[in-house]
Amino acid sequence: MAKPSSDSRLIRTLSRLASQEERMVIGLMSGTSIDGIDAALVRVHGWGHWLEAELMNYVCIPFDPPLAERITAAPRAGVAEVARLNFDVGEAFADAALRLLERSGVRPTDVHLIGSHGQTIFHDPPVGDRPGVTLQVGEGDVIARRTGVVTISDFRTADVAAGGSGAPLIPLVDWLLFRKDDGARLMVNIGGIANVTYVVEDLAGVRAFDTGPGNALMDEIVVAATARCSRYDEGGERALRGTVDEKAVARFLEKAYFSALPPKSTGKKLFGRAAASELAEMVFGGREPATLTESDVDSLLATAAAVTARSIHGAVAFLPRDPEIAEVVVSGGGVKNQAVMAMLEELFAPTPVVSLSMLGVDPDAKEAMGFAILANETLGGCPGNVPAATGARTGVVLGKISVGI
Repeated sequence: MAKPSSDSRLIRTLSRLASQEERMVIGLMSGTSIDGIDAALVRVHGWGHWLEAELMNYVCIPFDPPLAERITAAPRAGVAEVARLNFDVGEAFADAALRLLERSGVRPTDVHLIGSHGQTIFHDPPVGDRPGVTLQVGEGDVIARRTGVVTISDFRTADVAAGGSGAPLIPLVDWLLFRKDDGARLMVNIGGIANVTYVVEDLAGVRAFDTGPGNALMDEIVVAATARCSRYDEGGERALRGTVDEKAVARFLEKAYFSALPPKSTGKKLFGRAAASELAEMVFGGREPATLTESDVDSLLATAAAVTARSIHGAVAFLPRDPEIAEVVVSGGGVKNQAVMAMLEELFAPTPVVSLSMLGVDPDAKEAMGFAILANETLGGCPGNVPAATGARTGVVLGKISVGI
C-alpha cells in the first residue's frame, strides 16, 4: 500500500479535529500595548449560533524586554529583522502556550487546536479605492512545530483581501457569547486601541468599529515622562490626581477619524507616540512629556483618559437607536484604569457600565479567548468576520492552518 501523502494526512487530521464533540483550544493574543502574550485555554462545543465556550484558564506571559523593544522598532526595521522577528515572536507565542498548559495541568496532546492572532507590526486600513494592508508576526508553523498542536494564525489578512479593514475581529465572538434575547449590549474593549461592538440578538444587526485610542496615548505619555522606567499608569492613579484640559480634549477630538463613518479601524500609526506628543503640545505648548513636572504629567494623563472615554462614548452616535443599549460591558487592560472607568460611568449614566467579569469572564482574557473561538470557527469552515464591522465585501473563513506534520 502506498504511503499516505502529506495532503491526505492533513485532511485526516483536520477531519478528526472537526469530528470531536468537544475541543480544547488555546487562544493567543498580543495587542498594541506590547506588554505580554495573553494565553487562554478554552473548552468549546459546536460551531456558529450553537457554539458554547468555557474559559478554563488564562495567563499573561510578559515579553522579554529586548523582544518588546524589537517589536516596538519593527515598523522602522529592515526586511531581515522583520523576518527574524516573525520566527522569534513565534517562539515566544509557542512558549506562552506551553506555559499555559503547564500551569493548567494539561498535556499538549490533549489540546486540539491553537488560534494565534500574532503581534501586529503594521496595519493600514483601506482608504477610498486604495486597498488596506496588514502584517502580523509570530509564525504559525513555529508554534505548531514547537507545541505539536494544529495552529491557525494570521486571521486578519483574509478579511483585508476581501476588501475589509481586518479589524475589529472580535465582534463575532461578542455576538456568539454575549448576545441578549432582548435589548442590546455595548461591548467595549480597551487595549492600546479601543473598539466597540453593538450586540443584538440578530447577527445582521451587529455593528462594530475601532473608536480611537484606548490606553495608547496614556501609555506613550508615561513612557516618555519616565524615560521608559514605567510603561503605564497603574490603575489610572496619576490620571485621577490630574485636571482635564477640556479645550485640549475638544481640539484632539476634532481629528477626522472620530467623525468618519464606520466601518473603520485604526492603530498606533494614528494614535501612538506622535499623537501623544501632539496632545502634550495642545496642553503645554511645545513642552515634551519628559520636561513636565509630576503634576503636569498627571494632568496630561487625565486629559488623555478623557480623550479615550469621550471617543468611546461618542461612538454611540454611529450606532442604531433600536434596541437601546441596556448595559456597557468593558474588557481589556483599560478596565483597570479607574479614571477612564469613572468617566465612562458618568458619560453613559444612567446606563450601567460594568466589567466583563460581571458576565463571568476575565476581562483580560476576552481577546485571547476570542481567537480560540475564531480558530474553532475556521476549523468548522465558518466565516469569522462580520462584514458590517470590517467593511469586507463578504464573510470569509479566517486564518492559515499550520499542522506541523
